[in-house]
Amino acid sequence: MIEQCSMPEGWEGPQDDKEYVGFATLPNQVHRKSVKKGFDFTLMVAGESGLGKSTLVNSLFLTDMYRDRRLLSAEERITQTVEITKHVVDIEEKGVKLRLTIVDTPGFGDAVNNTECWKPVADYIDQQFEQYFRDESGLNRKNIQDNRVHCCLYFISPFGHGLRPLDVEFMRALHQRVNIVPILAKADTLTPSEVERKKGKIREEIERYGIRIYQFPECDSDEDEDFKLQDQALKESIPFAVIGSNTVVEAKGRRVRGRLYPWGIVEVENPAHCDFVKLRTMLVKTHMQDLKDVTRETHYENYRAQCIQSMTRMVVKERNRNKLTRESGTDFPIPAIPAVPDSETEKLIREKDEEVSARAGACVSCQGLHQSHSRMWEAWLELRAALSPTPCMQLCWAIVPSLSMAAHAACSRA
Repeated sequence: MIEQCSMPEGWEGPQDDKEYVGFATLPNQVHRKSVKKGFDFTLMVAGESGLGKSTLVNSLFLTDMYRDRRLLSAEERITQTVEITKHVVDIEEKGVKLRLTIVDTPGFGDAVNNTECWKPVADYIDQQFEQYFRDESGLNRKNIQDNRVHCCLYFISPFGHGLRPLDVEFMRALHQRVNIVPILAKADTLTPSEVERKKGKIREEIERYGIRIYQFPECDSDEDEDFKLQDQALKESIPFAVIGSNTVVEAKGRRVRGRLYPWGIVEVENPAHCDFVKLRTMLVKTHMQDLKDVTRETHYENYRAQCIQSMTRMVVKERNRNKLTRESGTDFPIPAIPAVPDSETEKLIREKDEEVSARAGACVSCQGLHQSHSRMWEAWLELRAALSPTPCMQLCWAIVPSLSMAAHAACSRA
């Protein structure tokens, strides 16, 4: 039974609902806190040079991320290796702050031999996971900076009959590390029918080679029909056929971003011309948070689980080794012998050498005495054999051998 408590005088509760508590404002509290803190998003763009990666990024976020970029000459591009460059820009829209990080991969796919050219990209993603894991496992976890890659836009060349071997190997190497969104670049070089055939071919090969690209979440049953139709249109647009342009042209009395050709104008933000609007809607308006959630809950958790398993195996191995060491009786460490002896050690060694030399000299003198007694004993035996024994001589013969044998034994012991 709930007892009613008296409220202070002057307090006025809600007039419509007397049982109102106030936790319904929690979403507003979370919203205010999140807006105050701001948001982070890291986007990687990959693909060979000349497919419009930089132009598309500038078109997506209405900013110039590559104003200081220098185009390489043909000779420089021959020796160029895959690099990782990072551009950070702070964007604010209607009071909401976004810290956008663009990770570019210049030199990817431009060499004659592209064997494992995707390895620097995979290593970079793993390094960001490792850094976040270290920060998360540290003592101060208040201001952890999240540099994990949340999405990778992979640009596919419009020239060809589908995916190239390099495209397949790249996506298979990274699909367990990052959310891959395939992009059909330079869609204005293809007719509408060619675009549809190209998309179908790419989707078929992605499924055939077991490549797991980013999967759109299923809509909830309580979502409105417009959102469900929009989500279905986004799923059917994979891979997104896009056109990028930072040039403003005149089209039917309107100034739009697009490309001017002798036969007409291609508008970047016209859904009838390309999928740029759908890509921007998916990437920014509807699925940015889901991309971050999948990165945290799937890709990063897989990496974290592997790290913990590896650390556990190392601890178990070390524990077993220590157990075997204790059982073998070599638990105490053997003192190490210094490479250069000190003065006390040299003095002790010199004294031991002198003692050994003295013992050796004593042994030599004892050996000489032993040989002398042996010669005397032999001479006595010869003399005894030559003389006729008398009672007095028999007494001497009984005494002398005992003395000689005692002296001989003493020399032998020495």
